[in-house]
Amino acid sequence: MRCGRILLFFSLFYTATTVAQEFYVRGEVKDSVGQPLQNVQIRQFSTGLLFKSGVWGSFGFSSRFFADTLQVSLRGYRTEKVVTAGEAPIRIVLRALPPGQRLSENSRLASRTANMNREERKGWFTGDETYADLLENKWVSTLAFPSTGLSLTVDQASYSNIRRFISRGTYVPADAVRVEEIFNYFPTTYLPPADSAVFAVSSRVSPCPWNWNNHLLHLNLSARKLNLDSLPPAHLVFLIDISASMDMPNRLPLLQSGFRMLLSNLREKDSVSIVVYGGMTAVLVRALSGCEKDSLTTVINGLVPGGATPGESGIRMAYQVAKQHFIEGGNNRVILATDGDFNVGLKSENELEELISIQREQEIYLTCLGVGMGNYKDSKIQLLAERGNGNFAYLDQEKEAERVLMTEFTKTLYAVADDVYMNVSFDPSLVKNYRLIGFDNKAGALLDSLAQLEGGEVGSGHTLTALFEIEPTEKFASVAYKKQNSDSIAWIQLQYRLPGDSVQRKEQVHIPLYYVYLEQELKQSMFMASLAQFGMLLKGSPFLNKSDWKELVKLGEQVVDSAKPDQLEWLALVRKCSVLYDKKKKRNWNRLRR
Repeated sequence: MRCGRILLFFSLFYTATTVAQEFYVRGEVKDSVGQPLQNVQIRQFSTGLLFKSGVWGSFGFSSRFFADTLQVSLRGYRTEKVVTAGEAPIRIVLRALPPGQRLSENSRLASRTANMNREERKGWFTGDETYADLLENKWVSTLAFPSTGLSLTVDQASYSNIRRFISRGTYVPADAVRVEEIFNYFPTTYLPPADSAVFAVSSRVSPCPWNWNNHLLHLNLSARKLNLDSLPPAHLVFLIDISASMDMPNRLPLLQSGFRMLLSNLREKDSVSIVVYGGMTAVLVRALSGCEKDSLTTVINGLVPGGATPGESGIRMAYQVAKQHFIEGGNNRVILATDGDFNVGLKSENELEELISIQREQEIYLTCLGVGMGNYKDSKIQLLAERGNGNFAYLDQEKEAERVLMTEFTKTLYAVADDVYMNVSFDPSLVKNYRLIGFDNKAGALLDSLAQLEGGEVGSGHTLTALFEIEPTEKFASVAYKKQNSDSIAWIQLQYRLPGDSVQRKEQVHIPLYYVYLEQELKQSMFMASLAQFGMLLKGSPFLNKSDWKELVKLGEQVVDSAKPDQLEWLALVRKCSVLYDKKKKRNWNRLRR
């Protein structure tokens, strides 16, 4: 009996220690020729968690099980399943898919330098295992690579999300900063396109405030404005997340307020359907006329949060409703409003991307509205908007909801061009090196040899800006400061198609070397430059040449327009950052001294 008790004790002790034991799973992922693969997704079946491989293909995480199953996947490669064996290192080889299958799964680029091969792009990566998902564009030699293309989108979500962090006194995650979305939040002077043209292009060259030896090339694009009275009828599907995670004042109530404002712009010939997902996935309204504002408002006001977040079923149902009530020649659009916390059905970005990419072929647009804090999934919502032929906004306050859904109603919901991208070719005799500011690529897309540059949707009356920092040649100074200058610093080719049209249109535009000298033009140009500097400071960019927050505050005070509240608000954010990041710098310095 006593022996049995001793055996039982040791059995329980062994079981307890086995259960409590943790194993550190580590390994590396390579392709079939031994090249390391970065950004490989590794799903741990025991927990459902996702991990990614680092720059050299390595990974590491803990597991409570000696034998744990992992699913290893990367776009363009066959998905593999492997089983761990305690802490024994794992060597994983992913084999490329056949060319026909790989083409259907290409990564999406925000920008691409022509003729720069994969080996040369590898030099843009750092060796730090805690790499950033977005990689800043580096300096490019004009002589070797004169042309760079960039996808043009109207997204401005990054700025309002940054504003939310700073207003709470919180440091901004580097991955949340998309610099082009910051300076495109503040539109430049609108230049109406000529006659029936879709776009008007203007440009200027200005000083670079973080490196006075260089200059900035501003390329400004203005889209045609549509007349609201003559717009085609619209069928809008409001796809609203009413799960338990939306039960906060800055989530579902904020969206309800935004949708009520949107209704005020609808006409009798427009129609609205309302689909919700949360404790239930259901169609609450089907194609109700835009003049039935009271009925639609009653449904929106009656929404109550609760339950899980079955985002997949909600998306499928919304697109099904959009197809059933599709208007030929009209504006057919799903408006997804969520904090992005999908926890039932498809969860990973790859799975959601595949789902939404199929739906975009139906000529149904997608607008994504992000809300919330804490579990806000920026990357998922951004990806859905990119792949769903649409746009993306983050609503951090009611004023932002009013701007996106009421004041800029036609910009947000009516496209004048699809698949818009621009190719910029520099003159090597004037520009020695150049660097595209913003439009940074995801690490995985940059390494994918089959990644494609896909254009974005541009809405009615939108103004877009692209900024390049340029290192001038000796010839530059001799021609730049002439008031009458016929020299071309660059040429651009615009490519786009009209909504509902499959024909790709191309326009070529000559970019003169016009250096700003009028006071008002210089002030506007330096304000745009200060916005770019703001974004790079938040990212901790290595290209700022020792620039700091105090310098940016001084510059901001000189260039903001005191008659514009949004610019004054930005200056207030910069001042907060100056204090917030100065404290962080001092704290890090004190740690180093210890």
